[in-house]
Amino acid sequence: MTIHPLDPDAATPLYEQLRAQIAARASTGDLPSGTRLPTVRQLAVDLGIGVRTVQRVYTELEADGVVVTEGRRGTSIASAVAPADASAMAEEYAATARRLGLTLPEATRLLEREWSVGGDQ
Repeated sequence: MTIHPLDPDAATPLYEQLRAQIAARASTGDLPSGTRLPTVRQLAVDLGIGVRTVQRVYTELEADGVVVTEGRRGTSIASAVAPADASAMAEEYAATARRLGLTLPEATRLLEREWSVGGDQ
């Protein structure tokens, strides 16, 4: 498995570049379900970044259901969520937000807030 180089000069932090790359490639099938990821240490060495940075990425991806970690078997890409499932979840969120009386900007702010803190939970 090859990870595309990260851009240390970009405004986006390295961990987010790596997290977004793996998540996007998993969702498009470029990294199919079951693809084994390098160990945290190996990927850190390969990319020239800190072990903690890679660990954070793997932890966030696991929390988001993109990867699964199976002890000695390592970390691999999880079964993909079908786009129809994501669409249904978005529809449910929109319906719930409307039922609660939220405006679109309020619902969007909530989603953006949760998106940015999601890895800290």
